[in-house]
Amino acid sequence: MRVILKQDMENLGRKGDIVNVAPGYGRNYLVPQKIALEVTASNMKMIEIEQQALKKEVEKERASYQALIEKLNETTLSFKRKTGEKDIIFGSVSSADLKDSLHELGFEIDKKKILLNEPIKRLGNYTVPIKIFHEDRAEVKVEVVKEGEEALEKKEEEKAEEEKLEEMEETKKEPEEKPKEEKLEILKEEKEDKEKIEEKGGEAEEKKVAPEAEKEEEAVIKDEKKEEEKITEEKFEEPVEKKTPEEVKEEGTKKQEEVLEAKTEGVEEEIPEPGGEKEKKEKGKKKEKRRKS
Repeated sequence: MRVILKQDMENLGRKGDIVNVAPGYGRNYLVPQKIALEVTASNMKMIEIEQQALKKEVEKERASYQALIEKLNETTLSFKRKTGEKDIIFGSVSSADLKDSLHELGFEIDKKKILLNEPIKRLGNYTVPIKIFHEDRAEVKVEVVKEGEEALEKKEEEKAEEEKLEEMEETKKEPEEKPKEEKLEILKEEKEDKEKIEEKGGEAEEKKVAPEAEKEEEAVIKDEKKEEEKITEEKFEEPVEKKTPEEVKEEGTKKQEEVLEAKTEGVEEEIPEPGGEKEKKEKGKKKEKRRKS
């Protein structure tokens, strides 16, 4: 009986293969379980179409496993073991150990796909093939190290790092401790730059170099101007003469006399002249009294 496999079967074939099987095995197990499809003269065209579709699925699956193969090829598994004579380790490193170590790194690999012929029993570096998809395989690096060697390596690495840090600190200190000649040259260059700025008369450049100094100069100039204005005002003010007490009394008596004269002048002006309006009014009042009487 001829059938086309719809999935991989160990010791029988891969997906898309047309194989011969026993009629009872094919009709009673493979076909009912939809693992395979019977090939007949009437369905040959359909089988060809099915075979092409299954091959495309296989190629897609193969492409999806390429990233996994690349990651496994870059992976190194390390195992520490106690050793005896001639680097022979106590115990061994088996495919189960490799599976557990890969699981810790996030790889889910079946133990049967780890193609380790014999357990590792010596120190050293090894490559172990892993079956991924059909004939596609990855190779994992395995190193078996003597227990305690890693601690020594770490100490050596720490010493090397400390030495590097010391060298870096020394290099940082070197530029700070410049010789006197270099310092003198730097000072000369700074002086020359200042002289060039003064010769050019670049006010804008001077402002950029020292804006704070310019502000201080302006404040000093303003203070000087204020002091000059005060001095000029004091010069133009009339000097106040100091008077004796006798002169002060004389001035007071003069002022009193002037006040009295002013008052007497006002009174004289108010005195009515003879034949004035007041006399007429009085005469008229007397006439009226006589009539009434």
